[in-house]
Amino acid sequence: MQTAAVTAEQVWAWLAEVADPEIPVISVVDLGIVRAVEVAEDGACTVTITPTYSGCPAMQVIADAVTDALRARGVADVRLQTQLTPAWTTDWMSESGKAKLRGYGIAPPVQQAIDISGLRDRQGVKRGALPGLGAQPVVACPQCGSTHTELTSQFGSTPCKALYKCLDCREPFDYFKCH
Repeated sequence: MQTAAVTAEQVWAWLAEVADPEIPVISVVDLGIVRAVEVAEDGACTVTITPTYSGCPAMQVIADAVTDALRARGVADVRLQTQLTPAWTTDWMSESGKAKLRGYGIAPPVQQAIDISGLRDRQGVKRGALPGLGAQPVVACPQCGSTHTELTSQFGSTPCKALYKCLDCREPFDYFKCH
């Protein structure tokens, strides 16, 4: 049973301690999965989450971890909402989260995501791509900092990462793809 009024700020702080199940060094808040927190007058807490991509297998684990973390702190009425639009983007990651990724050996995203879903040409016809998309970003090695790196595989240990190797220190590493 909840003994004191909980604030949204407290909930955000508690959720900042909930680790992502696939990359435990980063929290679901730093990753940008938690989109909103609302605490009603009756103490009910609604947390809005957005998956990193549709079909993300970790979302149920994340939902359970969010619920468990709040209930462990006395929030009896936890309500989760999944928000699919706008789609999650790596732009929502915190700078602290990107630094934690780098420290863990994963290169953080180096570009801003480009939303092409609403692009239209001069005649108002929706277009599907931008010129220049597809060029590989310059990714710094999280081990030695060198930008003398190359893409090994478009897919790393999870679908949201690519596999790179450093041509200086020769270490392979994951790169968290921009999307």
